[in-house]
Amino acid sequence: MEGLKGRNMSKILQNQLKWEDMHFYQKADVLYQMTVVFCKRFLPPYGDRTVDQMTQAARSGKQNIVEGCADGVTSMETEIKLLNTARGSLKELREDYRDYLKAHSLEIWEVQHQRYDGMLRFCRIHNRVEEYAPLFERFSAEEFANCAITLCHMVDRMLMTYLEKLEKKFMSEGGIRERMTAARQGKRLEQNQEIASLKAEVEALRRENQSLKAEIMRLKG
Repeated sequence: MEGLKGRNMSKILQNQLKWEDMHFYQKADVLYQMTVVFCKRFLPPYGDRTVDQMTQAARSGKQNIVEGCADGVTSMETEIKLLNTARGSLKELREDYRDYLKAHSLEIWEVQHQRYDGMLRFCRIHNRVEEYAPLFERFSAEEFANCAITLCHMVDRMLMTYLEKLEKKFMSEGGIRERMTAARQGKRLEQNQEIASLKAEVEALRRENQSLKAEIMRLKG
């Protein structure tokens, strides 16, 4: 409970995070939208389980970020678990894109590739779907896959940074059970202080009453 000192002891719920403004959510949304288009353009519409696997992995990455941030209002533990699940889904998606490039004898743009730095700069600066959408019908399969791989790397690093912050916060503040205990203790302390104040007021009135009685007796005498 030591780490809870100095904060509002009656506050149980965490502040609602606006995930739509978080860059890792925005990039995860891009990944989902572009994966849907990629599967339609470059994978067969029937008979290939990869389509379902890739779209589900991309959707899971995005949706677990939403659910994790929403559940973080009451449970930091759940938020951490769901955000880590999002990481796992996007790692799976990244591997699917890498497998596609290998299976079709296309290049994976590593650091030494001439287009690597340009792709990295583009993905680093741009976060929203509308900034990528005009490229969805122009990208080749190789460009599409390498852009997605780059975004998967970025979202993973962003989520890791955010999870490290949550871990430190959890270690200092605890979860909802600790916050509920702190809130009860804070309320009890507040009630005790109020009772002590009322007792002091009653005692002051009693002394004042005795003083008045003594003054009346003196005047009568």
